[in-house]
Amino acid sequence: MEIRREKFDSEAAQALAEALEAELLETYDGVPGSGGLPSPSIFEPPDGAFLIGRVGGEAVACGGIARYDETTAEIRRMYVVPGARGRGLSQLVLGALEQEARALGYSFVRLETGNLQAEAIALYVSAGFGPIPRYGPFVDDPKSVCFEKRL
Repeated sequence: MEIRREKFDSEAAQALAEALEAELLETYDGVPGSGGLPSPSIFEPPDGAFLIGRVGGEAVACGGIARYDETTAEIRRMYVVPGARGRGLSQLVLGALEQEARALGYSFVRLETGNLQAEAIALYVSAGFGPIPRYGPFVDDPKSVCFEKRL
């Protein structure tokens, strides 16, 4: 898989973001999450980056890094299309996002996922993320599970 920076408002990024939103709405019986769709500007340097993974030229995976605070980046919009799952692509995207966060000067990365997303939770735990209290827009959302990792 080739992973490159792209703008979040690109056609490929928006298609992946829409597919993620549709899948989440289906998973949670039509109830939207607490995070909301982010502004493309949060993924712009020097505070952030958005990555798209392509296989054979087709956009199949994505994820972004956005500033949470001075030392911490937040991973947002991480997704692999269903037809490309089971090949370790999420691990590659997650590793690339951690590299981007380091390059942007962050010491920590944090993220939120849903309590019904067992595969995502297993990925983050296997990558060394530890659970943290819910934060920001997720603080009162019982569906949210939050994690953090020191880089």
